[in-house]
This record gives sequence, structure tokens and C-alpha cells, in this order.
Amino acid sequence: MQMNDSQRVPASREQVWAALNNPDVLRQCIPGCQSLEMLSPTDMTATVVIKVGPVKATFGGKVTLSDIDPPNGYRIVGEGSGGVAGFAKGGATVRLEAVGEQETILHYEVNSQIGGKLAQLGARLIDSTAKKLAGEFFTRFGAVISSETGSV
Repeated sequence: MQMNDSQRVPASREQVWAALNNPDVLRQCIPGCQSLEMLSPTDMTATVVIKVGPVKATFGGKVTLSDIDPPNGYRIVGEGSGGVAGFAKGGATVRLEAVGEQETILHYEVNSQIGGKLAQLGARLIDSTAKKLAGEFFTRFGAVISSETGSV
């Protein structure tokens, strides 16, 4: 699956960059995230519960950041296993574009692969769930950043 989109975030590019590298902020924003632990500045482990149609699974996995270009963006790659539900792996390129002093456009390009029971559910259901989860992430991310920065 591939997905490209962008979201406006009510904060400066530096504030958005800091939040994208803060495990506490990410933990609050990632739908179904039960744990997110920073092992190094470029490596994290996570546990996330995801429901896709009739399949609910707990995924444990690792995430690595690369091509880091502060405060402009990075590449994030991850892979996780959900037991009998299957596996997920993929990556995203994130690019931040400043719009004035207090607004940033976060551009992202995602590619992912799934296998196991999840792959049997069909591309349409997988795509709509991925878009819904991305929407939830950005709604929460915008709210968390607004509360931390005191933005309007």
C-alpha cells in the first residue's frame, strides 16, 4: 500500500520537529499505542493494538529513523509482528514545510506491506483503515502540539 498526504499543524517547524522526536508525544498520538520506548536517538520499540475489520492484533516491533535532516524531515522505517494476525512493515518519508512563523505543513509518503490474516482482508479495507489511523494520528498530534505551545 502507498499513501501520500500532507497536514497543516498549528506550530512552528522547530516545534513540530521536536514533537516528532519526542516519544511521549508520539505515544499519545499513535492510535492504539500501548508503549513506545526510545532505545537511542534513532531506534525505538513499540507495542500497538490495531483493529482492522474483524481482526484485532497486538503488534510489537521496532522503528528506525534515518536520513535525519533537522528540522526539515527524516525517513522512518518499521516492522512488527502481530502473531497469527500477521506482520506489517513499511516506511515513510516525512518532510516539514514552514508556513509563516506558527504553522507547518507536514508532508508524508508511506509505503507498507502486510502479511498473514490481515492481508486476507482486502486492499480496500486495509487502505481505509490506514487512512483513518493517519487521520486520528494527525488530529491528536495537532491537539497535543497546540496544548504544548499555547497556539490558538
